[in-house]
Amino acid sequence: MSDLKEDLHTDHMLLNMGPSHPATHGTVKFLLTLDGETVVDMVVEVGYLHRGFEKMCESVTYSNVFPYTDRLNYCSAIMNNIGYALAVEKLCDIEVTERCNYIRVVTNELARISDHYTNIAAAALELGALTAFIYFVEARELVWDLLEKVCGARLTSNYIRIGGLMCDIPPGFNDDLEATYPRLEKLFDDVDKLLTKNRIFLDRMRDTGGISKESAISWGFTGPCLRACGIDYDIRKKQPYLVYDKLDFDIPLGTTGDNFDRYLVRMEEIKQSLKIIKQAMKDMPEGPINVDNPYLRIPSKQDVYSQMEEMIAHFKVVIDGVKPPVGEVYFATEAANGELGFYIVSDGSGKPWKCRVRPPCFTMTGALAELCKGSMLADIIPTFDMLNMIGGECDR
Repeated sequence: MSDLKEDLHTDHMLLNMGPSHPATHGTVKFLLTLDGETVVDMVVEVGYLHRGFEKMCESVTYSNVFPYTDRLNYCSAIMNNIGYALAVEKLCDIEVTERCNYIRVVTNELARISDHYTNIAAAALELGALTAFIYFVEARELVWDLLEKVCGARLTSNYIRIGGLMCDIPPGFNDDLEATYPRLEKLFDDVDKLLTKNRIFLDRMRDTGGISKESAISWGFTGPCLRACGIDYDIRKKQPYLVYDKLDFDIPLGTTGDNFDRYLVRMEEIKQSLKIIKQAMKDMPEGPINVDNPYLRIPSKQDVYSQMEEMIAHFKVVIDGVKPPVGEVYFATEAANGELGFYIVSDGSGKPWKCRVRPPCFTMTGALAELCKGSMLADIIPTFDMLNMIGGECDR
């Protein structure tokens, strides 16, 4: 570099990329030091969304936190619902019903598929692959149609409850799933043929944004980005929750830890999630979906409108809130991007004294500078995309 400066009498260029940039989602800014189009240095700044999620949660009752969790990773809202519910249930020392656990698994995996569809579609679009984007957005819409039949919402679900669910799955839901599988598989095959061996896609993804196993662990990587390095860590297997220990599925692994392996891992996880859903629907037991405890679960609207006892219970839970014992708890789940953990401190009142969320993409966004130094300016786009930074959970 010193010889270059002496010969050409040039300095490095400083470039602000974002937050008003379509590739940075309006929530992240990169301060780049460039030598031509080579990234010499990079400073990543998050914080342009100003969510204030944690402080908002500490000002409402435990049950009223659920709509806020929807807006963490808004591509897979139900996964956030489930992670928070499991943390509060652990704090209250309650076990939900078996049917509730199976339904949670089904909706959880539908949300995971939706998230992977969105991530791969958006990454392909930002590399110019518009057709692949349209195919996977269509597939995502089919998944959202299914979720809408379950809870009445497509994006922000507010479906999970402390001690159970808002409602049971509708009659004939398995038939709806069976009717959707062939269309999802066809769209998956179309995208696979368009991208996986595409020369341009390979050149943009392979050997870019790579990270070693040691660095990934040091930065706190989890989820598909960690497994793309070849590290076999999935909370559903290592610390099973819900009924994942009763289901048969594989954990896809990469070898190089680059953007292309992250893509391949997510593609395979879509297939494994469909496998999980089919098993869960086949093995799903009959029975109630909520715990029989009026001090913990919010009763259904039908019961509130027709039974005096349920109306009183609803009033108490909504006004006073669920009151866990004094204590603290941390519960981690395997969200679409990696480990999603909730740390909650209770002072015995109906509101969390402290609610802290461990989002998977925050630590990985911190490593972005290391992944991009020495690479080309254009390589920032696929690397940032395949880390899958979601503004709502990163800037919480």
